[in-house]
Amino acid sequence: MVPRTRRKLVGAVAGVLLAGVPAAFVTRALDDYVDRQIREEAGAGARRALAHAERRIDQAIDGLATLAGAVGTDCREIDVHALNRIVVTTTPVKEIGVLDSDGTARCAELGLAAHSWLLSREVAAAGSGVRLAVVRPLDVRHRVLRVRARPAEGALGIAAFLPADMFMRDEPTRAGAGQVEVRVMLNEGTVVAGSDHRAPWPQSLEDRVTVMVESERYPLVAVASAPRAALAAGHSELTTIGTLGSAAIALLMLALGILLPWRDRNNPIGEMERAIARNEFVPYFQPIVDLQSGKVVGAEVLVRWRKPDGEVVPPARFIPLAETSGLILEITRALMRATRDELGPALARRPATRIAFNLTAQHFANETIVADVRAVFDGSAIALSQLAFEVTERERLDDLATARRVIAALQGLGCRVAIDDVGIGHGGLSYMLKLGVDFIKIDKMFVDAISTERYTTTMIDTLVDLAQNMRMDIIAEGVETFEQVAYLRDHGIRMAQGYVFAPPLPGSLFLQLLEAIDPLQPGQSAPAPASALAQYVAERRSAAA
Repeated sequence: MVPRTRRKLVGAVAGVLLAGVPAAFVTRALDDYVDRQIREEAGAGARRALAHAERRIDQAIDGLATLAGAVGTDCREIDVHALNRIVVTTTPVKEIGVLDSDGTARCAELGLAAHSWLLSREVAAAGSGVRLAVVRPLDVRHRVLRVRARPAEGALGIAAFLPADMFMRDEPTRAGAGQVEVRVMLNEGTVVAGSDHRAPWPQSLEDRVTVMVESERYPLVAVASAPRAALAAGHSELTTIGTLGSAAIALLMLALGILLPWRDRNNPIGEMERAIARNEFVPYFQPIVDLQSGKVVGAEVLVRWRKPDGEVVPPARFIPLAETSGLILEITRALMRATRDELGPALARRPATRIAFNLTAQHFANETIVADVRAVFDGSAIALSQLAFEVTERERLDDLATARRVIAALQGLGCRVAIDDVGIGHGGLSYMLKLGVDFIKIDKMFVDAISTERYTTTMIDTLVDLAQNMRMDIIAEGVETFEQVAYLRDHGIRMAQGYVFAPPLPGSLFLQLLEAIDPLQPGQSAPAPASALAQYVAERRSAAA
């Protein structure tokens, strides 16, 4: 007869051995699950990047197609105005170059074609006559994709030059926990866009899952890589279950009961929903300044996520998820209500001051935003005529007819509507012509290029002429130096915003700045225009301090 103590020991050993079977099964299943998740995420990132690159090339090819009659057999026959017009109205195109049929640069005075180094061999897109090559302009640090169309018989060829940053979506390019690193390349191996093409992947291939997706239309591939360990770490608790005894199944259910609420608390969408309910999304206000008088004529409302512990989360970390999840609609409502309550009394005393809210393509899918504006601002201290709404070019409006009806309804309330980021997004000139907006905002990319790139003057002058002819106002964004202020003012742009005036400010500081620049106390007069801008900067510094 086996002693009682030995029987317990044998039973314990047998229990541990038997428990090893489900533990091994759970561990293997978990490893397979995590691997699939990483591959799906990497593949989705590659497909998104490739689709974005194909759209950019489509836009460039459409632009080149409109130039069929603008290029003859000699440089003197080229319609330079037509080339400049394509550069301004076609989103991704930086410049247009003229080439011989064999790709040799011609008409050197017209741009990048004669001032670029080939970094790749030229590769053809099957059946389309389009040829792609990666080049580096001599006066620009970053690489550019050259898109060359087949010329007419006997005519010079034309090529569009697309900067690498036009191929990158607004999402992280360096891998972190749960993130995907993507590179877009020609199929012969030269990098078009992505993370630093000179650097290897940040970890060894054994630590990462890499997925490659090939375009069916152009000689392009997208390679995506994601860290295996970063995603696997969130499931490590399950791997210990196989070491448990005869109660392994019960403990597994207990662990799942603990993990499910944990997963819900760490679900970013659930966390954002709770943040909306707790009014954690707050408005910050970036002043818009009249470049002639120095007065604050309005502000753009920018969202920040202020957590209970005092951390302020910048929008780049939550706006993409808010847009894809649809929560951006409720966040916009929360911003409008907070702005009404915080700025109402001050704006009621300054009827010429306007507040602008950013809208996404989702806001223009139906007239819900019109009902929201009425519900929030009807009868409030802020008049509807003091409201402006900005639609960005960065996200395509799929139904322009519906978007036009929504814009007309907002304008019918007395609000104004703008196109934001003009010149770098989807719409280009078609948005200005079809949407019937009241003003446009020149993107920071053009302002940054002042005095550094030779075609900036042409593009800004063209936008100013178009806006004036269409009776639209213009606001310049991202102004950071007084040199830029002087340039914009001299070129007919009256309003601007940027860090040269003030960063986005919380409501209390914005009100303090507004009161300092535009005091309403009896007997106190506004500053003379000659000193207004200097006083603005001084008051802004005082408010910040």
